[in-house]
Amino acid sequence: MTAALARPRSHTAVLRWVEAELAAGRLAVGSRLAGERTLAEQLGVSRPSVREGIRVLEAMGVIRTAVGSGPESGAIVVADASAGITSALRLHLASSRLPILDVVQTRVLLESWAVRQAAERRDKRALRSAAALLEAMDDPALGPDEFHRLDAEFHVVLARAAGNEVVAAIMVSLREAIHGYVIRSAAELADWAHTADKLRRQHRKLLAAIAAGDGDKAAERVVKHINGYYADTLLTDRAEE
Repeated sequence: MTAALARPRSHTAVLRWVEAELAAGRLAVGSRLAGERTLAEQLGVSRPSVREGIRVLEAMGVIRTAVGSGPESGAIVVADASAGITSALRLHLASSRLPILDVVQTRVLLESWAVRQAAERRDKRALRSAAALLEAMDDPALGPDEFHRLDAEFHVVLARAAGNEVVAAIMVSLREAIHGYVIRSAAELADWAHTADKLRRQHRKLLAAIAAGDGDKAAERVVKHINGYYADTLLTDRAEE
């Protein structure tokens, strides 16, 4: 391989610079990056390279960009750790490199741990948020898509109640990555109303176990809930009895 081919791509200089600035505390959530021309001159790369680096960082959920000249314009540092993970998972699922069953098993692993922690902490605000989502899911007029959006948020709230932001970010990514598969399978269910009613009951039992501080019962219920649903929708043929 020639030296030219081995040389890192210019846009990676932008990524390395942002990483270093964040680590040093010179950039933080809410900070605005300098303009393309300034960054290009500062880093010794071309403006197209800066533009490419910004696009990569946006896809990773590190920054967001907006056009215009107001306070929300330009490239601003944000905190969306799940964005990049979600994009990567979706691409690998689409390429069949990651089996759905493996993703489901990962959800089981993470959520069973998370609900145990949530039961130990019993964060009142999180419990109220989860209860409010269950009330919203009681609407009989909800179709599968909206129901599963609320369902996803319910599980994310419980993951965040464990107090681990990394687990919460991965949880968001896992559920978002397989949302399309879930909706397509739900549409093929013979009786969606029956399935929705069963999910509501399972959700309430899960939340009750967490509120009671029974981590083992909460973990048992979330494992049965996750495996059972994916078995019912034919995403996997494994289910916990």
